[in-house]
Amino acid sequence: MNWKTVLLKEAILYLLLPFSSFSCSGQKTFGTEYLQLVKTIEMPGVKGRIDHLAVNVKENIIYLAASGNNSIEVVDIKKGLVLHSIEGLSEPQGVAYIPETNELIVANGGDGKCIFYNASDYAVITTLHLAGDADNIRYDSTSGKIYIGYGRGGIAVIDAANHKQAGNIELPAHPESFQLDEKNHLLLVNLPEANSVAVISLNKLNVLNTWKTKNLNANFPMALDTANNHVIIGFRHPAVLVTYDVKTGGEINRTNLVSDVDDVFYYAAGHQVLASGGGGSINIFTKYTDNTFKKFANIPTRSGTRTSLLIPALQAYVVAEPANGSMRAALVAYKINIKN
Repeated sequence: MNWKTVLLKEAILYLLLPFSSFSCSGQKTFGTEYLQLVKTIEMPGVKGRIDHLAVNVKENIIYLAASGNNSIEVVDIKKGLVLHSIEGLSEPQGVAYIPETNELIVANGGDGKCIFYNASDYAVITTLHLAGDADNIRYDSTSGKIYIGYGRGGIAVIDAANHKQAGNIELPAHPESFQLDEKNHLLLVNLPEANSVAVISLNKLNVLNTWKTKNLNANFPMALDTANNHVIIGFRHPAVLVTYDVKTGGEINRTNLVSDVDDVFYYAAGHQVLASGGGGSINIFTKYTDNTFKKFANIPTRSGTRTSLLIPALQAYVVAEPANGSMRAALVAYKINIKN
C-alpha cells in the first residue's frame, strides 16, 4: 500500500469519527464537540511505544519521548511538522523543557542517563547518571529544581542552574506519575507496585505519609486540583478515576474511566478532567459543586493511544498515536472547546 492510499484512509477515518456512534473500545461516542481536531501530524520514522510529552509554549513545539524508537521527536504543532529527531537514546521515557535556559532534559529508562540538551541546536550540555529506569520528570520553576523518578524506588532532585544532583528521596517502589503541590509544600507520588500513594515533604524531602489504595490497582496517572486540595488518580484495575483529599488521603469520589489509562489532566479553567487510555478513547469529566465528576465526553482514538498532554496556555490538547499496521505514528492536536 502506497503512502497516498494510507493518507487517504486516515483522512476518511478522522472525517467519520465525529459521526460514529461507538468508539473502537465499544463504548458510545459522545461529546466530540468539546475537542476540535486541528491537525494530525504524521511521524513516519517512529515505531513502538510512545511515552511522555513536554511543550515549549512560546514556540508551539512538542517534545515526544518515542521510547520504543529510542528517540525524541521535536514537533511544531502550529506548522504541523517534525522538526528534528534526537536519535540513539536508550528507551527515553521522561522529557521536560526548561524555558528559562532553553534546555531540554531527557530521562532514559534503559541506561538511567538524564541528558541535558540545548533546545536550539540539540547539542548535549551534560549527562547525569541515575540507577536505571529514569522516568517521569517535573520541573519547579519557583525553586529551580528538577525532580526525576527512577530505579526501584527513588526521586532524584536536580539543581537546574548547575545540573547537579541536590538531593534524593527514597521510596519503597518505582515512582510513576507524581505531582508538585506547591501550595501545601508536598510531592505526591503514585507507587503502583506498592499499591499506594506517597506524600512527601518538599522542604525536608522525606515521606510524611503513605495512603494504601486498598482494592484499587495500577495507579499510574495523577493530576492536582490545587485550589480544592484534591489529587485525582487514574487506576487501571479496575478502570476508575478517583479523587482524594490531599490533606487526609480520604476518598472523595470515583467514576468509571477509559481502560489502560496513562495520562490524566485537570483543566482548572473549566473544572474538568481529561484522560487518555489505550482502550481507544479520550474521556472528559466535569466537576460538580458536590465534588463529584460526571463523564460528558467519550471521544474515539486509535487503539493503544495512551499518552497525551494538556496545554492550557494554548487551549490545546494533544495525543500521541503509535504506529499500527499500515497507519503511521502521529501527533494529533485538538483545540479545547470546553467552557465552565
